Amino acid sequence: MARRRARWLKRQREEEERRKDRDLLKTVEEVFDSFTMGHIYRLESKGVIWELKGVVSAGKEARVYWAKSKNGDDLAVKIYLSATAEFRKSIKKYIIGDPRFENIPSGNFRRLIYEWTRKEYRNLKRLHESGVRVPRPVAYSGNVLVMEFLGENGYRAPLLVEEADNLDEQFMEEILTDLAVQIERIVCKAKLVHADLSEYNIMLWMEKPWIIDVAQAVHHDHPYALEFLERDVGNIVDFFSSYIDGDPADLMAKAIGVQDYLGHLKACLGVEGQDFS
Repeated sequence: MARRRARWLKRQREEEERRKDRDLLKTVEEVFDSFTMGHIYRLESKGVIWELKGVVSAGKEARVYWAKSKNGDDLAVKIYLSATAEFRKSIKKYIIGDPRFENIPSGNFRRLIYEWTRKEYRNLKRLHESGVRVPRPVAYSGNVLVMEFLGENGYRAPLLVEEADNLDEQFMEEILTDLAVQIERIVCKAKLVHADLSEYNIMLWMEKPWIIDVAQAVHHDHPYALEFLERDVGNIVDFFSSYIDGDPADLMAKAIGVQDYLGHLKACLGVEGQDFS
């Protein structure tokens, strides 16, 4: 009896694996090329992805899927689409001086997107280890990045831009105060600049702001780091100025105990006064 039950359990497990493989194939085969599917199956074989579910968000450059780990944890699987000449042009300013990208031939778009995916994973890891509230990175392979899922039951957390009109001024001030701390950690502790920070790259989850989409984040020695930093802070100040009384920059400075918020970040950057024209 025990032997028959063991065989039955084995057949059940094998059927579950086949069903899971069929569902996974059905999800991606009509959208992604064989290289992408190969990377998804590689992550599956390593036990990173157990089940790939529906699309959470879709853009020109990438799609994000809801997935499950083997122990049932929610995962976000970001899959970059095949890079094109237009994509290379759009990221050119962010990869200037980066030796990982300089040696990639102009026509090798697959290698470009693989390195871009790796860059986002490494940036996430660096930020997470520095105490910045970002999705926890899990793994990557090729153009597939796996990270913590922000949301519930397959529904992603809302973006700041989607929720702001529904929030009262006090809560918006709390969000801004929190963001001031997060940005300071990005620049002064992780030694990075987000380089594309705005209300579209901030999620609200568990009543806290989370910073997302960090592939383009650059190191302090990047030739446009100061320009990117000023733009990031300017975007946040401009957005919150419509939702709170007073100057958002003053509230950000107060949040970290300084008089000049942007000036403090520039000092962390170590490039104040340098000409980047």
